[in-house]
Amino acid sequence: MSGEDIGVTLDGHVAVVELQRPPNNFLDVDLIADLASALERLDEEPKCRSIVLAAAGKHFCAGGNLKQRLETEDRGEVFVAPARHIYREARRLVATRKPVVAAVHGSAIGAGLGLAAVADFRVTCKQARFAANFTAIGFHPGFGLTFTLPRLIGHQRARWMFLTGRRIPGDEACAMGLADRLVEQENVRAVAHEMAAELAKAGPLAVQATRDTLNVEYVAAFRAATERESFEQNWLRETNDYREGVQAGFDRREPVFSGT
Repeated sequence: MSGEDIGVTLDGHVAVVELQRPPNNFLDVDLIADLASALERLDEEPKCRSIVLAAAGKHFCAGGNLKQRLETEDRGEVFVAPARHIYREARRLVATRKPVVAAVHGSAIGAGLGLAAVADFRVTCKQARFAANFTAIGFHPGFGLTFTLPRLIGHQRARWMFLTGRRIPGDEACAMGLADRLVEQENVRAVAHEMAAELAKAGPLAVQATRDTLNVEYVAAFRAATERESFEQNWLRETNDYREGVQAGFDRREPVFSGT
């Protein structure tokens, strides 16, 4: 069940699904589509009862490669075919049925935070960084975070993260409820596996049914959030502030926004 950028292994009743685009594990529509397909196949695998979502390299996921997208569109090329959209593929992720524990050993930034947030549980370490950095680059939050992040940490904390783009270290993320376990960096994946193994001990049909009940409104709310996010992102992508924000990030400097 492994592909070029997604690795899948099954250890007893626990599957490990690994992003394999180190060091940053940048997301795009192909990676999310492949990840969704992997989770859907695991839904059909009776031996699998729970899943660890992990990543190779330095970062869990540094979000989308926005600089690459700008350069592609500047050349007059289409970065993503109109019929495809990363959020359409992300909706497939939240519709899968088996519990997921994310092993966040490094940064989860932007859409990478969105990916971590769709897992049922998160294990992290002090070295990890969590950021909804969209407004810091002149953009609108995405990947369903306007729904998932307030659900995890409360409206006020989410509002602060959204409006400032501030990076949150792993210990602070755990204290505010964004992560469930804080461990040493070298133990992140092992502890995530232990949690997944504990989930796998319960009755698998009962676990899936209970998860379905808990998530009864989740999929619809995630869809609504991504539709609104996509609308706002489409017009912001055409602004000077967005281009400045992306370029400043690439140049490792503070952006100079003009409000245009």
